[in-house]
Amino acid sequence: MPLPERALTSAHLAFGGRSILFDCGEGTQCSARKAHSSLMKTDLIALTHYHGDHLFGLPGLLQTLGCLGRTDPLFLTGPEGLEDALQPILTLAGALPFSVQPILLPGEGLSLHSFLPQWSPDASLTPVPTCHRVPSQGYCFTLRRPGKFNTDAARHLKVPQNQWGMLQRGCSVTLADGSTVTPHMVLGDDRPGLRVVFSGDTAPCKALIDAAADADLFLCEATYGEDVYAPQAAQYGHCTFAQSAQMAKDAHVKRLWMMHFSQILQEPESALPYASAIYPDAVCGKDGMKIDLCF
Repeated sequence: MPLPERALTSAHLAFGGRSILFDCGEGTQCSARKAHSSLMKTDLIALTHYHGDHLFGLPGLLQTLGCLGRTDPLFLTGPEGLEDALQPILTLAGALPFSVQPILLPGEGLSLHSFLPQWSPDASLTPVPTCHRVPSQGYCFTLRRPGKFNTDAARHLKVPQNQWGMLQRGCSVTLADGSTVTPHMVLGDDRPGLRVVFSGDTAPCKALIDAAADADLFLCEATYGEDVYAPQAAQYGHCTFAQSAQMAKDAHVKRLWMMHFSQILQEPESALPYASAIYPDAVCGKDGMKIDLCF
């Protein structure tokens, strides 16, 4: 439940002027406003599962977007049961000046550009099956970084300079003589990109560890602080601080932000030693935390 100084967990990922919202519990609009994060250009809302603390903020957000004049379609994704879960939400939201389009992501993930043309073809979102009491999934956002552009090769192939950008964006170009130049002919091997993983609610989960391998930021649930709560965590499909830290350690992530604290955990920092003993750089998430991730 939300507390006076701690809202329900959601995350807002922005890239290139567009954004994705992960979960939308009660009070998400207020939290975003306090954090100076505009949800107006949200293209996709990615729900981890259909418990109320992860979606009761949706009807109000949909109405707000309509009142602000949104006309672009809004996509929603989630695990199985998405359309059934959306029906009461859309009924509560009422008539909207934009369409709400459910989309199920394939297991191998999907380039965001395939249904959101304004996104880079290098950005993709992959669902990660997780271990909760109901069908649930986390998400892995990946921003691929193509290899360095070889200007000498492009000149040798007589590619006009005004078409170099197309090759850098992964598109082939056809030259005046009818020949085709593909990106791999002028680009080196892919360079390290960026990866952000959002766990949603889950017990310790190998699929999540695999997805988070070498992630730049791992937002992982840590509902219970002390190890003594491990049986309760297992019963309800959650993690303790130590379990969250162990997954981060096993995945060799660069940053761990723990989140989704139980209301019985009044001061999350008091339990931080249970995590830092395993993953020294573990951080207790707070409302409004931000980070800029760069190549």
